[in-house]
Amino acid sequence: ADADAVHTKMADEAVCIGPAASADSYLRTDRILEAIEQTGAEAVHPGYGFLSENSEFSNMLAERNIKFIGPGAFAINAMGDKIHSKKIASDAKVNTIPGYVGEINNEEELLKVANEIGYPVMIKASAGGGGKGMRIAWSDEEAKQGYRLSKREAAASFGDDTIFVEKFVEDPRHIEIQVLMDSFGNGVYLNERECSIQRRNQKVIEEAPSVAVDPETRKAMGKQALQLAAAVEYQSAGTVEFLMDKHKNFYFLEMNTRLQVEHPITELISQVDLVEQMIRVAAGLPLEMKQNDIGIHGWAIESRVYAEDPYREFLPSTGLLTRYKEPGGADVRVDSGVAEGSEISMFYDPMISKLVTHGPNREAALESMRGALDS
Repeated sequence: ADADAVHTKMADEAVCIGPAASADSYLRTDRILEAIEQTGAEAVHPGYGFLSENSEFSNMLAERNIKFIGPGAFAINAMGDKIHSKKIASDAKVNTIPGYVGEINNEEELLKVANEIGYPVMIKASAGGGGKGMRIAWSDEEAKQGYRLSKREAAASFGDDTIFVEKFVEDPRHIEIQVLMDSFGNGVYLNERECSIQRRNQKVIEEAPSVAVDPETRKAMGKQALQLAAAVEYQSAGTVEFLMDKHKNFYFLEMNTRLQVEHPITELISQVDLVEQMIRVAAGLPLEMKQNDIGIHGWAIESRVYAEDPYREFLPSTGLLTRYKEPGGADVRVDSGVAEGSEISMFYDPMISKLVTHGPNREAALESMRGALDS
C-alpha cells in the first residue's frame, strides 16, 4: 500500500515487508528482522506507532546487537500499563489523580469505588491509548454502562480488558512535558505542549508553549516529569502527559515512551532536533545540553490534516488524492507522507500531514496557521 509513498521514494533503500495490512507487515517482527539482516542495518527507529512501544521487539533487537532508537524494555513495560505506571508515579512523588490504584473486577466493586471517590469519575482501560476504552460517568447507572462498554472496547482494541477508575478532572487542560534522557543520568525537559483541542479523545491541534502554564508551574511539571523518567531508568525522548485544572493543579496521566506525533512544535520552540538526539543517545553519547540551555523561542502550532468525510461523521475517506498542494513559507513546516496522486489507504491512519507554523508570539503563529490552512 505504500510502495509508491513519499517516504519510500525518499529512502536510499526500501524493503517490502509484506502486504498492506499492518498485521501482516509493520507488526510482523520476523519480517522486520529479515529486512534488518538484508540491509545490514545497525539501528531501528520505530516511529510513532506499530512497534514503537513494544518491549519484546526492543529485546529482540538487543539480542541481535541492533540498537533500538528509544528507551529500554524496562521503561516501556513500566509505563505501558496505566495502573502500574500510576503506582510508579506516586512512588516517584509525581502528582496523580485521586482514584483506586488497582484493577476493578466487577460492577459492584466499581460502584463502591466510584461513590468513595465521588462523581464524576473516569473509567479507563489499563492498556488503553488513543481515547479507546474510556468513559465518563456521572451516576451509578452511567458507571455500570461505561464499565461494560470500556471493558468490551479494551478487549477488542488491546486484547486486555483490565479496567480502573479515577476522579474525572472537569474542564481540564491536556499538558504534556517533553523529556530527553541519556544513559549517563543526564536529563532535561523541553517545556510543554498543550493538546487540549481533541475530538473523540484524539488530538487535533497542539501548541507550544501553553497559554495556561506560568513559569512556576512549568518548572514544577518539568521537575516531576524528570523524576518519573529517572524512576524507570529512561533513556531517549519521551513525553509525560498531565491533566491541569483551572487552579493549575496538575496530575499525571500517562507517559508515552516514544516520539510523539506533535514533536515538531517542541523542536521549533526549543531549537532542539529530537530525532537527532534520540539517535545520539542510542549511540551511547551524552546529552550536550543542560537545563539552562533550554529556552522558549517564540510560539508554534500544529494542525493535523486528515482525509475524512464531514458528511459521514468524519469517518476516514479513502481513495486517490487528486489534488494536493502544500503551503510554503519560512514560518511554515509540513511533515507529510503524501503527494498529489497518492492513495489514501484503508489500512493506515487517515492523517495525511502535520501542518506546523512558528512565529515570535502566539498571534503571529496563529496568523500564519490561518494563512497556511486557507492557501
